[in-house]
Amino acid sequence: MSQFKIITNTTADLPSEFIAENKLGLVHFNYILDEVSYGAENELDWKEFYRLMREEEKMPTTSQVNPDQYKEIFEKYLKENKELLYLSFSSGLSGSCQNAHLAAREVMEENPEAKIVVVDTLCASMGEGLLVYKALQMQKDGLSIDEVKEKVEELVPHLVHIVTADDLFHLHRGGRVSKASAVVGTIVGIKPIIHVNDEGRLIAIGKCRGRKKSLLELVNYMEKNMGSYADKNDIIFISHGDAYEDACFVKEEITKRFGIKDFMIHNIGPTIGAHSGPGTIALFFEGEQR
Repeated sequence: MSQFKIITNTTADLPSEFIAENKLGLVHFNYILDEVSYGAENELDWKEFYRLMREEEKMPTTSQVNPDQYKEIFEKYLKENKELLYLSFSSGLSGSCQNAHLAAREVMEENPEAKIVVVDTLCASMGEGLLVYKALQMQKDGLSIDEVKEKVEELVPHLVHIVTADDLFHLHRGGRVSKASAVVGTIVGIKPIIHVNDEGRLIAIGKCRGRKKSLLELVNYMEKNMGSYADKNDIIFISHGDAYEDACFVKEEITKRFGIKDFMIHNIGPTIGAHSGPGTIALFFEGEQR
């Protein structure tokens, strides 16, 4: 296996066991909830995080990782490996990617023997996680850091994110829909359908009436968008905002329609969950276009 370190983020929503097993580096994105700052040193249980949002209507806030923090992280991992591949959270959703580029350049100027490659994944949650998973496979196949970078960047436009949110009032509190839309939508059971576009931004592309229809619409979108990439989907990733049973429903529907049996299902962590809200279901796969 090629000897370089792959670094991911808490925004990739990968299980801690997976991160440890594959010896991934990890960048922690901090957030504030009820005037308490959480991060690597004091992580809040994700079940409690969603309980506070649902039952007490707490509204978390998040912050990007600044250049000095990235510099410290890169310098730490350079003690283990002289080559680092950092798969960044989408630049369309955060300024952290630009900060990572600035820090990488500064660290390499101070350490000429070091090589730090930063890739803007234009992905979020387990879409970013699926890209990390693919990069690990490439590394295990013996590809160099530059070869992995090239292939990952080729994959980015084909890494499809399709999402439905359950809580319109949370979206209103986050400034994503008006109060009137939240009230009317809740009364009639409207569920938004959202995807991540080619610029790595969240875009509303439709709506469904009723939870089950919205979950089925995720699978319908997959059917429409896989195209010639259908055979590449050896594993599907699904993330959820404390809605495991609904994630399993989507999984079972995918298996029934396409015969796919390998999945990774995990909760949406606080950094993404602060914006997506409880009950969110997100599906990630490879397709002809996003």
